[in-house]
Amino acid sequence: MKHELQALQDNNTWTIVSLPPNKRPIGSKWVYKLKFKVDGTIERHKARLVAKGFNQIEGLDFFDTFAPVVKLTTIRILLVVASSQNWILEQLDVNNAFLHSGLNEEVYMTLPQGVTSTIPNPHNDSSFTALVIYVDDLILAGFLHSKPVQTPMIKGQSIHQDDSPPFQDPMLYRQLVGRLLYLTNTRPDITFAVQQLSQFMTAPTSLHYKALTRILRYLKASPGKGLLYSSSSSLHLTGFSDSDWANCLDTRRSISGFSMFLGTSLVSWKSKKQNTVSRSSSEAEYRALAFASCEV
Repeated sequence: MKHELQALQDNNTWTIVSLPPNKRPIGSKWVYKLKFKVDGTIERHKARLVAKGFNQIEGLDFFDTFAPVVKLTTIRILLVVASSQNWILEQLDVNNAFLHSGLNEEVYMTLPQGVTSTIPNPHNDSSFTALVIYVDDLILAGFLHSKPVQTPMIKGQSIHQDDSPPFQDPMLYRQLVGRLLYLTNTRPDITFAVQQLSQFMTAPTSLHYKALTRILRYLKASPGKGLLYSSSSSLHLTGFSDSDWANCLDTRRSISGFSMFLGTSLVSWKSKKQNTVSRSSSEAEYRALAFASCEV
């Protein structure tokens, strides 16, 4: 809590004032969380002070609810260009990065527990810095004693909605799929398999969970795999697209997929079910091509 309060004060997050007439303050609360190491032991305790924004009214107290961030494809392109041009790359972590964003609205909040009445000094910064920031955490642990496999899916396996009894812990299934979706940002080899299993988040079956654990066993067999961005790569853009006609047994819709290369470096990829049913494999291929063209 002390570290969190110190970060809030160092970033000039608030100014302590008397509540003006006809103003209603929102409350706040502390959120506590344990951060674990890969082996399951506790790494550190985390505390975050959050405002009770649910007391505000959209359109009156606030308007935008999103934070503009750079696309991961842009980050990969930057890495490819930096590698080919022999630029120096630095990686850093920004604590409480969200506190550096500007706030246009006037928000009053009650003093949280542990806050004193010290008023921080204003800080002016006239310098300009361009950053590509990666702020998030991913924990994917477990299956340490499982047997590794060489492929993320069984060849020719078709997965559909009611192929086996319901899985008893749907929340666990959703959590694992969410983490694997995140991992596809650096592991394109599991993109198709994860896309297939992400279709059954609402009502997963035991067979879906078994297929999900196979991806984890595949990752155990190749934990060090990743993307290689060669310094000798050219900067010519090349794209490939493909489709799997009527792959979905439940809807008979096809699957589109594409991969984009900058020189020899893979910078973008995706696998997604098409929005409508294609009446022929040619139609499915054209839809996949249009899907890939949107990325370019």
